[in-house]
Order: sequence, then C-alpha cells, then structure tokens
Amino acid sequence: MSEKPLKKEVDDQNYTDEDLVKLYVQTQRNSYFEKIYERYATRVYQKCLFFVKDSAKAEDLTHDIFFKLILRLSTFKENSKFSTWLYSITYNHCMDQLRSYKRSGEISYDETFEIPDDTDLNNLFDHDDVETKRLQLAMDQLTVDEKGLLLMKYADEMSIRDIAEILKVTESSVKMRLLRTKEKFRNKYMETAFFLGIFLIKVIELLNQFFGK
Repeated sequence: MSEKPLKKEVDDQNYTDEDLVKLYVQTQRNSYFEKIYERYATRVYQKCLFFVKDSAKAEDLTHDIFFKLILRLSTFKENSKFSTWLYSITYNHCMDQLRSYKRSGEISYDETFEIPDDTDLNNLFDHDDVETKRLQLAMDQLTVDEKGLLLMKYADEMSIRDIAEILKVTESSVKMRLLRTKEKFRNKYMETAFFLGIFLIKVIELLNQFFGK
C-alpha cells in the first residue's frame, strides 16, 4: 500500500528535509522544492565558492547542482541525512568542474581554496602553535581531492561513514586517505614553518647590513 501524502501546510517550518522531499515527489508542487532551496541555497553556494573562489562560477555551480537535485529527488533514499546526500551531489559536481577547469586552463587548483576563519584545524597537530598563513601555504600544496577530504572532515564535521558514502569507497579507505592527507598536510606545514624561519633570518641579516649593525 502506498503512503498517503503528508498533510502539512507549505509554510510550516517544522518540516524535516525528508518531509519536503516526500511531499515534492508525491505532489510535484514547486512550493516544496522552493522550501528545500531556501534552506540550502546559501550553504551550497558557500561550498561552491569555497571550491572555486569565484562568485560567478559559484553561482553557476549552485544553479547546476539544484537542477541536478530536482531531477534526482525521486531517487533519494533515507539511508543518510538529506544534507549529506545533497553535499555528495555538491562535492562531486564541484570536483568534476574543477577538473574540467584545470584541463581547459581556466582555473588553477592552487587558486581554489582558502582556510575559512571558523575552520578549526588545530587538532591535526599535537600542539596549538599554528598560524593561519602557514596553514594556508600548507593547504595550497595539497591536491583538490586532499583539500576536499579535509573540508568534509574538519569544516563540515562529517563522519567517516558519510564521507565514505560520498566518495563511494569503504570506511577503511577513507581512514587511510585521511591519515595520509593529515600527515602530508602536517609535513607541508612544518616545511613552510622552516622556510619561513629561514626567510625571516635572511631579512633580519639584510636589515642589519643596511643599517650597519
């Protein structure tokens, strides 16, 4: 026996995401999809912007993602949260587009990421002596996939299971990739700190020579 359509008003803020999906699939009323759009458009745009660092491209990607979403809503299964499923579409679409931009020479991978102010990456290290600029320089030396992995784990605080679903790999594979990426990131951070230290020493020496000290 098929389920009866859920009886709620469109403007009811108590809808769950899953309610809205069911209602849209059952009725095809745009008002239900508009509610989903209202909830997630800004977040999807911010994620796209995080990837491409270009507002126009981020807007285009956001529109593409929601177009894909409206075509795929009927395939949504409640094996995971709707937000995780939507992020999977967002992440994969952005990754595909970044690779396309890279092949065409339209954008450089190294220009696509910045560490947001509210991202806590301190727990990648055994101490708290971290600096944003050094973190940024270290992050610039990671691949897009490595950056995306750190984004999912530490910025979006996604579980290993959710990441595995998005990447379509096993949880063990995610753990291994995360371990290797963290180690690479830590090493790049330490290298950056070392070279910045040498640079600072050289600057001080030149200043001392200039001022005759």
